[in-house]
Amino acid sequence: MKEFLLTETELRAHTGVKWRKYGPDVLPAFVAEMDFKVAPAIQSALKRFIDQEDYGYGQESDLERLYAAFGRWMSRRYGWDPDPALMIATADVVQAVVATVVAYSGTDDGVITQTPIYPPFLRVIASTGRRLVENPLDLGERYTIDLDSLREVAARARVLLLCTPHNPTGRVFDRDELEQIAAIAEEHDLTIVADEIHADVSFPPAKHIPMATIAPTRTVTLTSATKSFNIPGTRAAVVHFGTAELMARFDGAIADHLLGRPSRFGVDATIAAWTDSEEWLATAMRYLESNRDAVTRWAGSRPEVGYRAPEGTFLAWLDFRELNLPGNPYDFFLESAKVALGNGPDFGTPGQGHVRLNFATSAEILQEILARMSHTLDEI
Repeated sequence: MKEFLLTETELRAHTGVKWRKYGPDVLPAFVAEMDFKVAPAIQSALKRFIDQEDYGYGQESDLERLYAAFGRWMSRRYGWDPDPALMIATADVVQAVVATVVAYSGTDDGVITQTPIYPPFLRVIASTGRRLVENPLDLGERYTIDLDSLREVAARARVLLLCTPHNPTGRVFDRDELEQIAAIAEEHDLTIVADEIHADVSFPPAKHIPMATIAPTRTVTLTSATKSFNIPGTRAAVVHFGTAELMARFDGAIADHLLGRPSRFGVDATIAAWTDSEEWLATAMRYLESNRDAVTRWAGSRPEVGYRAPEGTFLAWLDFRELNLPGNPYDFFLESAKVALGNGPDFGTPGQGHVRLNFATSAEILQEILARMSHTLDEI
């Protein structure tokens, strides 16, 4: 795997936030990016711009190629054939979350989401003057959507922000859950905005099902290759509207040129990912599954730690409430173990006492992270 992994020395030479936010004595496991080398086809696509000194404006045909690559990828992976005429490109998925919330709801309208949830969802709802309508996940053998609660709150909202695979819990919602969500959305005239950026990171037997194949007339799909192919800095995402009517409503609410478009680098990197990098993704998934299993074994050796193995994503959601740690777990592990994790309360009220651990790193770095955490817990 040497040709696939980056060493800690190589990672610390990176200038991005993951390995530069904290000091050299801290191991970062917070932001959702991988510590893996990028697929060769993506490297070649980006290198072409440098070799040819090709930094000029792009063409509309660049986006047409992007939409075609997305359609082929969805068809091959999920049996879904999205219409390129119902797509637009944005700089990233969060930008699309903001735009869709603004397009499909008004000030003071309710927006439903399943908490704990990816923190930008909460920030977008607040910053756009919408009302957060929480539909907290239930916890049993695994995290599940509380459908009774969803039915109760649906009348108070205009938009359902759905994250599947779910960040931070790693649930890959199954067909029955998605069909019941679709029925509730139909009954209450909700627009479903589905963030499916982690779709390709689903561990068997779980299988991602695009929400647009369940409720096409109500679903706007947001996705990107940036998570599954480890290219978040390239900045490219795709928005797919389930119908022309949904697209027209969006176009009528969002002024021309208000949204940023992806760079040429992001477009070509994404096309290379969806067209020529499936073998790389298969390798990454095998490695991620092994790392997930290592986290599962670690959590299993510490019954005081609440944990459900994620069905998707490369993120582990860990519950430390039974331990009554001094301060919150994020501060505790950063200060005592020199491990930087995702801070649970950032994911909403249900995140109190939790942290999110990104296990998309080398087995050696992951083992050191877990060993530091164990050592610190053993000293309580």
